[in-house]
Parts: sequence; structure tokens; C-alpha cells
Amino acid sequence: MASWDQFETDCPDLAHLARERFGASELVMLGTLRKNGWPRITPIEYAFWEGEFVLGGMWQSRKMVDLLRDPRCAIHSTTTNKNGQEGDVKLYGRAIPLAPEREPAYWQHIFETMNFRPAGPAHVFTIDIESAGYVRFTPEGEQHTLTWPGGKWRRTHAP
Repeated sequence: MASWDQFETDCPDLAHLARERFGASELVMLGTLRKNGWPRITPIEYAFWEGEFVLGGMWQSRKMVDLLRDPRCAIHSTTTNKNGQEGDVKLYGRAIPLAPEREPAYWQHIFETMNFRPAGPAHVFTIDIESAGYVRFTPEGEQHTLTWPGGKWRRTHAP
């Protein structure tokens, strides 16, 4: 498992692509596991803060309760077309509740960068990254992938 800073140090190419793709829409898609085992996919805002990839959400919202019950999650860049040429980034990891003593500094950062402060309690999680990947298709049908751990580019021709 790795914090964002550790991931960025270990695989800077993939971390750069993730920042670029996540920043394109300023949203990511969060995959969680519902109580009945079915997946839940939800758009969510994120932040990079103190070397961490951080998600914050409404108190007791279903996606946040999912993470409290089972911290396994997937983070996926938003996709806006079907040709795959913009590339997709995926992070797989575990959501860890932010220590309560760190929350005031986090919310101050969010206020300074997004001009937002929650009206009441909220959930905040850092993501410990277990693995990550990027895939992009060229107009010629070539598939480019980069995965971590490993951090090696692979090119193949799509069928």
C-alpha cells in the first residue's frame, strides 16, 4: 500500500497521467461495495493534500457508509468518449478515515482552494493505493498501458 506521495515517487509517469486525467473534469468515479455486495459507482470530488489522495463526503451518505463498512474501493477517471484516446486511469486501494486531529487543517485547505466548508459533520478518507493502471488507444488501434506496481509501459495492437 502506498500514500499518494509514495505512489508518485515510485511511478511518476502514472501519477502524472492520473493528475492530468482526474483534473480534466475535477471529478473521479468512486467504486464502493454496497452492503448487499453489489457495486456502487458515484462521481465525487477529490483533493491532493499533505501527500495524500483525499475524498470527502456528506455525513452518512451511502458511499461514505460503504467505505466505513468495507474500505476497498476503485477510483476511475471520468470518460467522455468511446474511442479511448483520452486515456483512463484507475486506482485500487483502501479508504482510511482521516484522523480527527487532522480534519480542521484539511477543511481549511478545502476552504482555501474550493471556497467550501461543510455545514455539519462530514466524512474524510485518504486512499492507500494498492495498484493503479492507465490505458489509452491511438487512432491506429494501438493500445498503450502502464501499470503499477511495476511501472512499465506496454504497447499492443487492439484486436
